[in-house]
Amino acid sequence: MLRRSLENRDAQTRQLQDAVTNVEKHFGELCQIFAAYVRKTARLRDKADLLVNEINVYASTETPHLKQGLKNFADEFAKLQDYRQAEVERLEAKVVEPLKAYGTIVKMKRDDLKATLTARNREAKQLTQLERTRQRNPSDRHVIAETELQRATMDATRTTRHLEETIDNFEKQKIKDIKTIFSEFITIEMLFHGKALEVYTAAYQNIQKIDEEEDLEVFRHSLYPQDYSSRLDIVRANSKSPLQRSLSAKCISGTGQVLTCRLRKDQQTEDDDEEDEDLDVTEEEN
Repeated sequence: MLRRSLENRDAQTRQLQDAVTNVEKHFGELCQIFAAYVRKTARLRDKADLLVNEINVYASTETPHLKQGLKNFADEFAKLQDYRQAEVERLEAKVVEPLKAYGTIVKMKRDDLKATLTARNREAKQLTQLERTRQRNPSDRHVIAETELQRATMDATRTTRHLEETIDNFEKQKIKDIKTIFSEFITIEMLFHGKALEVYTAAYQNIQKIDEEEDLEVFRHSLYPQDYSSRLDIVRANSKSPLQRSLSAKCISGTGQVLTCRLRKDQQTEDDDEEDEDLDVTEEEN
């Protein structure tokens, strides 16, 4: 009966040991993969910073509207990297570190298992010794062996009960920590991607605001400076509404009429002056 009880406790101890080993293995893998994920995210942030710098350098060489649009895009993209940095720091603190802490927790549980196994081994040794003593059947040594066995059994039972409570708490904490860690991961990623959507929307709008026609005219002016004014006037005229073009035409027509009247008046004045000069000459001759 004692032998059967001992075997049952041994099976229980092995099961608890397997549970700790399973957590040690998979939590270690999760920790490594999450840490690599965070490092990749940090490297992506660094590459994005390089991209922002290059966009700013390139924008400074371009035409006005394209330059402004690219600079605004770079500003928004740089803002996104600030959010990415916050994502990296939160993932490190809320996901990687708690998983890393399980290395120490598992080590403590292994120490508890080791103490339990030591007590079980002592109990098994005393049981074997008692069986041998019973076979020899000396009464005094038989009593001593039974006393030692009882002691060893009590010690093993106490350590087993302590281990069961410890492992039960360990399992409960493990489930709670898994829920917390993955909830934190999801929340952090949702916050980042929500901010990213806002930033990318603003960046897209800045790119769409680039005036292609104006920048094209500026480029043409750099190639053909003498034709720039006429080309620019044509572009601006085409961009006017029909009412604006009608008013412009009337203004031009009115201006022409005023100039014609002025020319006629000036010509009449000149003719009157010539007639006055002819009269003066005739009177002097008489």
